[in-house]
Amino acid sequence: MLSVKALRGGSHPISHLRHGDGMTQAHTKSPVSAAPGSQTLARGLHALQLVAEAKGGLTIQQVADHIGVHRTIAYRLLSTLASYRLVAKAEDGRFRAAAGLAALGASFDNNVRELSLPTLRGLADELGTTVSLLVAEGDQQVAIAVIVPTRVSYQLSFHEGSRCPLDRGAAGVALLASMPPRPHERPLVTRAREQGWIITHGEVEPNTYGLAVPVHRPPTSPHTCINLISHREDLVLHGREAAITAAQRLSAILS
Repeated sequence: MLSVKALRGGSHPISHLRHGDGMTQAHTKSPVSAAPGSQTLARGLHALQLVAEAKGGLTIQQVADHIGVHRTIAYRLLSTLASYRLVAKAEDGRFRAAAGLAALGASFDNNVRELSLPTLRGLADELGTTVSLLVAEGDQQVAIAVIVPTRVSYQLSFHEGSRCPLDRGAAGVALLASMPPRPHERPLVTRAREQGWIITHGEVEPNTYGLAVPVHRPPTSPHTCINLISHREDLVLHGREAAITAAQRLSAILS
């Protein structure tokens, strides 16, 4: 697999190209140091994130090693998570994500991810490019859905939950364009607000093109956009009208 720098949960990008079924995975970084009173909560959330991201599950010792705690502490954390059905211990002794996570995920933003998936999947397969749905969260953009095309020889992808500064890349520009004008905003943001879409090159990843279109939603909803990424400018340009149509469809679905 060829890899390039990219986005990953946290603030450090880790994107990559997939060839066939191969995929490079990066280890989740430890959260920032927490105040003493919240250390147990921070460790528990870190353990949950680790297990949820490990497709093959993790043993108690693996969780302990990742978090940097004694095996006994890791066992207590995982047992507590299991009691809330967020993780479950399988017959092989490994802990894996459990059904309780599905309920939590569905509650995010009124199930916006699941409602958007058919449209995103159709767009990704039609254009042969990776399609994502991102929302603004403070001064960051967060990928809440990432769909790779199913019938291509390689796939440029990044992880759901990835974060990036809001002032970077096509998605960030489109999200800012869906907000009221700000003093000294970039000309790209003004242009995106006027024309309803924007294309950037190399702002997040070298030699990567991004096309983003705002998804218009009720005022109380997070600012949202559809984003296409590709190393090929022709694919991005070709997908502009389809992306605009998909964004309009999502605007109607999510309104």
